[in-house]
Amino acid sequence: MARTIYVMSAEGDTGKSVVALGLVDLLTRTVQRVGVFRPVARSTEERDYVLELLLEHDGVDIAYEDAVGATYDEVIDDAEAALSRIVSRFHDVERRCDAVVVVGTDYTDVAGPTELAYNARIAANLGAPVVLVVNGARRTPEDVNHAAEVAVNEITANHGQVVSVVANRCAPDALDDVRAALGSELPVWALPDSPLLYAPTLRQLMHAVGGTLTGGDEALLGREVLDVLVGAMSIEHLLDRLQDGAVVITPGDRSDVLLGLLMAHQAEGFPSLAGLILNGGLAPAPTIERLVGGLGSRLPLITTSMGTFRSASAAASTRGRLTYDAARKIDTALALFEQHVDGAELLATLDVERPEVVTPLMFEYALLDRARADRKHVVLPEGNDDRILRAASTLLQRQVADLTILGDEAAIRARATELGLDLDDAQVIDPKNGETLERFAEVYTELRKHKGMTVERAREIVSSVSYFGTLMVQLGLADGMVSGAAHTTAHTIKPAFEIIKTTPGVGSVSSCFLMCLEDRVLVYADCAVIPDPTAEQLADIAISSAETAVQFGIEPRIAMLSYSTGESGSGADVEKVREATRLVRERRPDLSVEGPIQYDAAVDASVAQTKMPDSAVAGRATVFVFPDLNTGNNTYKAVQRSAGAVAIGPVLQGLRKPVNDLSRGALVQDIVNTVAITAIQAQALDAGAVPTPEA
Repeated sequence: MARTIYVMSAEGDTGKSVVALGLVDLLTRTVQRVGVFRPVARSTEERDYVLELLLEHDGVDIAYEDAVGATYDEVIDDAEAALSRIVSRFHDVERRCDAVVVVGTDYTDVAGPTELAYNARIAANLGAPVVLVVNGARRTPEDVNHAAEVAVNEITANHGQVVSVVANRCAPDALDDVRAALGSELPVWALPDSPLLYAPTLRQLMHAVGGTLTGGDEALLGREVLDVLVGAMSIEHLLDRLQDGAVVITPGDRSDVLLGLLMAHQAEGFPSLAGLILNGGLAPAPTIERLVGGLGSRLPLITTSMGTFRSASAAASTRGRLTYDAARKIDTALALFEQHVDGAELLATLDVERPEVVTPLMFEYALLDRARADRKHVVLPEGNDDRILRAASTLLQRQVADLTILGDEAAIRARATELGLDLDDAQVIDPKNGETLERFAEVYTELRKHKGMTVERAREIVSSVSYFGTLMVQLGLADGMVSGAAHTTAHTIKPAFEIIKTTPGVGSVSSCFLMCLEDRVLVYADCAVIPDPTAEQLADIAISSAETAVQFGIEPRIAMLSYSTGESGSGADVEKVREATRLVRERRPDLSVEGPIQYDAAVDASVAQTKMPDSAVAGRATVFVFPDLNTGNNTYKAVQRSAGAVAIGPVLQGLRKPVNDLSRGALVQDIVNTVAITAIQAQALDAGAVPTPEA
């Protein structure tokens, strides 16, 4: 039977969806199959956005129609029949899952004192313990406690069982007082209020005023709007009232306001606006339109036929939603949950046991959790790439790593603000300017003086973002570097070869992929760096890959792959693998290694029993060393596509300090994972697992 938790509130606007999202995220990193269920759909007119948000989360595989128990109309017509249907449909979901998050009603379609009692009855009939969410906004700690006590009593009276209380939307400076007021009979947590979570997007405002986009970048319509101003006053007075993320509503014929705001938006030292709404159905004069077009501004311009009052009223009454496509809000919500709710204690309350299998999501969560436990400083050289900026925002909000981003600071921060990203905690350095450039040029000259390097030439080389970032790592200004989203592998790792160099005892830098299958994680190497390794290089790859496996909690059992198993084959290719296996055993007798061995004998116990029955590795290998790059690269991609595996990497290994390469097609989550991996490698370095170079 699946473990079930019912997220319930006693009133509307508690931010219950934040807690539900945090629980879904926590469970998908803990068990294999997570379900979501909504006993009563939020709306009969449109799809329930809270349910869509949770169903879109990675690791949840439930159809929308299956996740709904009943409609509000059905509850009103016959509450008992609706309850019976809810229970039946819930068990259909429960049978397919290891854990189910049930999200109670929102107090929007039905008003009355019976709604909490009905939620409690549903929870009792589902056998689901309750996480109660109470609203802390504009309430004293004593008021929050009183609201919780009333709700707990009502739930208990209807045979529900409250196992924890979360006070949400509390004043940030009152969290300790709220927790103290709630007492210690149950596990209690308090989350601070975050205006961003309730801020509407510019697209929502556009729909609210019945507007159309007539200028600017459509991609920026997803930015959150943090303030709405009416631009009726003269521009010099209006400028004093602007703030980041504001939308200004002004008549379409106020060309002075339009031009002044566009110039302020682009000028240094002025806030970055979210957009402009030109109301009254009035368009700027043709000459003004030409002038606006010539400015090349990406700031969205929206035109509406509504007058000033109606436009302002519609905009002011629009409330933001935590939806599946609101990346920054999701990052913020998950960060709040992670920072203020003890996930392990909550899981213990729900009696959720961690299974022996490791799913891709569970592994990714473990990466972030380990990186967060001992935060390291990672440099990201490609600050002109939106994916890097989005990943940086996620990493900072989730407190995974401290970051330095390379590039023009004004341009990077302006673009981040346009995208609605928070990079305030990131350091931004322009590698082409400042005293650091001169220092790095001198260091690089000394490192390469045997090659005839001069300071003048070094100054040009180290202004390249990859060289600059690598020198930051070498000199201890950062713990690791992640690059490659916009550059080739060679561009990323060549500076590391020259500056950081290899770990003592390892003659080759190689790579591996962490292959996250449905129930386990394997290491594939080398799939990205050495085209045709010698026996000595294969031995290096095997030893480095075993060390990488240990860093990420994988017991290394090394399979040295070939087209034959044991003594059955001969030829140069097989002999190379046989020699590499001998070298690994000689250099590292503590490692479990087998080779040459075929892939099926390495992974399939039944095949291993026939081909290599006495091997400790055959049938249960975790580290796979391919004989050449052609085989490795094609195999990892075949497994990735055909088996639906998540391939994390390439992870570079054999360097004295961590530098990792990204695929140029990397997604934002790929970048987040790679930064976490780099941080974990740096942690191992600090722990003495890898010798450090002299800076």
